[in-house]
Amino acid sequence: MSTQRLVAFDLDGTLVDSRRDLADSANQLIEEMGGAPLTEEAIGRMVGEGAGLLVRRAVTAAGLTFTGASLPRFLEIYDKRMLNFTRPYEGVVDAVVAARAHARVVVLTNKPLAPSLRILEALELRHLFEEVVGGDNALGRKPEPAALEKLMRDAGATAAATLLVGDSAIDHETARRAGVQSCLVAFGFGFVNLPPERLRATISNHPPVCWDCHIAETFRRTYPELVTDRPWRQKA
Repeated sequence: MSTQRLVAFDLDGTLVDSRRDLADSANQLIEEMGGAPLTEEAIGRMVGEGAGLLVRRAVTAAGLTFTGASLPRFLEIYDKRMLNFTRPYEGVVDAVVAARAHARVVVLTNKPLAPSLRILEALELRHLFEEVVGGDNALGRKPEPAALEKLMRDAGATAAATLLVGDSAIDHETARRAGVQSCLVAFGFGFVNLPPERLRATISNHPPVCWDCHIAETFRRTYPELVTDRPWRQKA
């Protein structure tokens, strides 16, 4: 009997490019508080560990004081902006479909569940995933591995048959703690913060990806295959 495989995708910076909507929302908050807006690139580097840390980092970087009202106000703003410019990355649907042919495919994100579902449904992506786990789940946010480990148990997938696809050091650390393989996409806005020492594979910009293990054939055109007909193995 073949081993069940699991592919878990991050959301922001991996499946969807949400940087502008996040940056515009943070900057509206900053301007309401009397500060000067930050660049989209600067705010993009703050994403990945939940809305609370994003808002705290952005407000602090603008020279302002984070208060108890900062996060609720940001969430109100973002609720109205989250679908202005957010779109799937080119080729990502093909990659997910390829993964579904060989594995159970889920979303594991630090974004709260409600906005995650709203984005996936609005972009007509929700049906591609058997489960969506948000950062407000009971087992904790990445890089804590508990939520990923539960997804593995539910799928009946071993660590060797599990792949976490993300764009940041948080995703890489989550995979490391869970003992699973990881694929880091170099086009994601979290990738710029990845410490060089974490990279154990050659970065290629054609297609834009960094592999942390040998698990796949070459990309087709601009995006890689995520699975092969051979068992996945940890890099020696």
